[in-house]
Amino acid sequence: MSTQQNTPTGEHFRDKISTVDQSGKRIWIYPKKPIGKFTNYRTWLSYLYFLILFGLPFIKLNGEPIFLFNIIERDFILFGMHFGPQDFYLFAIAMLILLVFIILFTVVFGRLFCGWICPQTVFMELVYRRIEYAIDGDYNAQKKLDAAPWTTDKIIKRISKHTIFFGIAVLISNIFLAYIIGIDKVLEIINEPISEHTGGFMAMIIFSFVFYIVFARLREQVCTTICPYGRLQGVMLDNKSLVVAYDFVRGEPRGKIQKNRTVAQPAAISAEVAEDYFASVQNKLGDCIDCKLCIHVCPTGIDIRNGTQLECVNCTACMDACDEVMEKVDRPKGLIRLDSIEGIEKGKHKIFNTRTIAYSAVLFVLIGVEAVLFSLRSDVEVLFLRTGGLLAQEQADGTISNLYNYQMINKTADSLNVQFKMLDPEVGTFEIIGGKKPAVGKNNKSEGAIFIKIPKDQLEGGKNNIVIGVYSGDKLITKVKTTFFGPMK
Repeated sequence: MSTQQNTPTGEHFRDKISTVDQSGKRIWIYPKKPIGKFTNYRTWLSYLYFLILFGLPFIKLNGEPIFLFNIIERDFILFGMHFGPQDFYLFAIAMLILLVFIILFTVVFGRLFCGWICPQTVFMELVYRRIEYAIDGDYNAQKKLDAAPWTTDKIIKRISKHTIFFGIAVLISNIFLAYIIGIDKVLEIINEPISEHTGGFMAMIIFSFVFYIVFARLREQVCTTICPYGRLQGVMLDNKSLVVAYDFVRGEPRGKIQKNRTVAQPAAISAEVAEDYFASVQNKLGDCIDCKLCIHVCPTGIDIRNGTQLECVNCTACMDACDEVMEKVDRPKGLIRLDSIEGIEKGKHKIFNTRTIAYSAVLFVLIGVEAVLFSLRSDVEVLFLRTGGLLAQEQADGTISNLYNYQMINKTADSLNVQFKMLDPEVGTFEIIGGKKPAVGKNNKSEGAIFIKIPKDQLEGGKNNIVIGVYSGDKLITKVKTTFFGPMK
């Protein structure tokens, strides 16, 4: 058995990411296929993940998608409720809530989202990587195949693999577009002639190639270089954050187990004494046997024993590999585990501290503000604006008339026929230009012009505040406040 102190003497490994060599050339990662408890958990979670991701576009509520994020037409649907540009303030606060939640989640749980929920990791490790294992073999077989000359077998494997890769990219692209334009529109693009949906078809092709490049070529570079979340974790993590961590207290100094090693022994030393001698040598080592399996299974190519690093996505593959080795050498599992640096050093871990409590307080305040504003949001918004350049007109019947342009926005899934009634003052009439009754379709808007006439004796001066009630049948939908010009007294 050899002993060695493998604790890094410096932080030189942080000078560059693990997938780039000294010359700046990319190092292609061939991760060993992970096996173990946490891999099984991730697999089962991915089944639920795919069921939700691929199923939601097909679920409708009152004939509308349950979720839609149509940034092109500025139409958003959440749980069957329509939101438009006029609801921007709700989205702004929602983005703040999401940002604070991400910070809080990262402070407490590290990059657990990246390894278990992020679409990039889920599709890469649990779909594309498994296809690669099935066609090219495990990591050693992949290395040999890449280094081998082009043969019929290699060509068949490459064509098969990348054809499947692109096919899955097309599927992901279609689902991605279904969340933007709706599954019905996507099916129209697929089933109808391309000439009728040129823009949609081009978008489908472009996104398909983007997803293919991401999963076939970029891979872990998305996590280590492109995604800003990986960079932000360096700011948000601290010694109390829960991360995939190597227990250096228990593991160091590292030492390989060497079998069949011949050691010269004096003949006078008994077998019991020799056994005690080797046990004393063994006790000088930590539990890490320096097998490097944690490096081999890492999809970003890092050595987790160097500590928390930018590239680590908390996928827990190294935990499974290490637990398997610890079980074989009859040592306790958990040498690599979900823990904080403070937990490893002091043996205890506290989730709640001043920082997490502060972030939690901010988060709950923002959620409260969002809830209040959402409760005050009306399903129909109506705006009355006086037509510019026109003065108040006195009619023959003694009333004063003002011309208004009105706009109605219907956020519901039902068409509405509406009536306008004066609420303050309680007397007044409406004359719609064109004679058509005001109506607005579902998730649509309607505009028009209208004269409002109020008896002269109901006006207090040149500028009056009035309140108009908007009714659908006998139900008051909303109230609109505007100004009404009358004769100067």
